[in-house]
Amino acid sequence: MAEALVDVLWFIDGSEDEQMDQDDAVKVTEGAAHVVSTLSSDQQQELIILLREMAAAETNPARREFLEEFPESFGLIDDLS
Repeated sequence: MAEALVDVLWFIDGSEDEQMDQDDAVKVTEGAAHVVSTLSSDQQQELIILLREMAAAETNPARREFLEEFPESFGLIDDLS
């Protein structure tokens, strides 16, 4: 399930304006962020671990960066800066 979520959000993130309506993209992204925010603390931690494993195995540098930034971008962890 996590891979499917990442795939959808990766597609949206990489879509040009001509490929996807930006209002729809924002709605989908916000909806995903809301779902992630409703996970229990244990589920959020499991997702963070899975995302880190996915990032470590990823060969595409841009997708790896997306995976590494996902936990912070979707409110799973606080801003690290």
